[in-house]
Amino acid sequence: MLTTSAITTSQLKNQRVSTILAFALLPLSGFATDIYIPSLPNMGADMHISSIQVQLTLTVFLISYGTSQLFLGSVLDSYGRYKFSTGALMVFILASIIIAVTHNIYVIYAMRIVHGITVAMIVIAKRAYFVDVYEGAQLKHYLSMFTIIWSAGPIVAPFLGGYFQHTFGWQSNFYFLAALASIIAVLELLYSGETIRHRTAFRLKKIAAIYVEMIKATTFSLGILMLTFAYSMVIMYNMTGPFIIEHHFKFTPVVAGYCSLILGLAWMAGGFIGKALINRPFFGKLFINILVQLIVVVLMIVTAKFVNNVYVMMFFAFVIHVGAGFTYNNYFTYCLSRFPKNAGMSGGFTGGMVYVLLSLLTYVVVAGIPAKDQLNLSYSYLVFILLSVVIMLVLVILRRNPAPVIAD
Repeated sequence: MLTTSAITTSQLKNQRVSTILAFALLPLSGFATDIYIPSLPNMGADMHISSIQVQLTLTVFLISYGTSQLFLGSVLDSYGRYKFSTGALMVFILASIIIAVTHNIYVIYAMRIVHGITVAMIVIAKRAYFVDVYEGAQLKHYLSMFTIIWSAGPIVAPFLGGYFQHTFGWQSNFYFLAALASIIAVLELLYSGETIRHRTAFRLKKIAAIYVEMIKATTFSLGILMLTFAYSMVIMYNMTGPFIIEHHFKFTPVVAGYCSLILGLAWMAGGFIGKALINRPFFGKLFINILVQLIVVVLMIVTAKFVNNVYVMMFFAFVIHVGAGFTYNNYFTYCLSRFPKNAGMSGGFTGGMVYVLLSLLTYVVVAGIPAKDQLNLSYSYLVFILLSVVIMLVLVILRRNPAPVIAD
């Protein structure tokens, strides 16, 4: 049973400010993921643990973030967004402070799990906010901006993190997260409110039926896989890039932060290109994009055997990340607008499945192809690009049927 409630002035105190705050919270997952990326080698040295143990702090966050989204969306569709997201901000602040004051890696693992759950609740609520408040062309416009706004996290966070590490140590990254979340929490309490229009009764059988319906939607399911492979390239670099730059090329964490900043700009550029080409034939533009990525990664592999320096590595990685951002922008817009009456569930299911799949996939790839040098990085990219090619070939086959998956 669905119940509908109009959004009143008391529920939404200031829509313009609330919209800005919603956009401000979208990059939180990127900040929680990326700000301490330049500190990974130093965290390992400081706590006398291996690189794979430090990388696991990223993996447990991704798994927690992903699995939480699978069920939190249905909770927020049933009981509302505002109170849950505000409470999650408070818990996130506390978890960040605990990470900053401890040297126990297992406590950090536990708090990173808490980070994942709270960030998932916040991001799902804010993604659903736009579907609650806007519609039509305006909604499509905002949804297409998601990956662009989100990319502020991967752009700014490691850049700041490199300086925080160099000046204050790795703990300062988590103090910053706590401070940032505190400021936004105060503004949320002052200006935001509940926005849910359609409340879905929390019945497990009905919820399961909606998820089954989503999975059966072929373009939706294939979109999740394409999102997974695109974002896996970013996460895989986050897990390996600082070690290559700081250990193999012998640069400082500040340089590692600048490199992450450059690749964050690449992701944002891909999002802008995706938004600019939003009305172009869907399948055609994605096919060309994947083909370009494949050519670039082959050139990266060949070049790595003759020229081995950070500038060449970053050039090829930049182009590949532009393509990844382009793919993500296109499929993310589609997946989030596919089920508007279940915005929390569709957003949660999309994000959840992407993060669960990529957390496992990237950890396997990093374990199999260690963070050693430029050549290993190119092999890792190749894995995700080839998987994307497979999905595109499936789409080619399906388009030949009377009911094509994606119509140009």
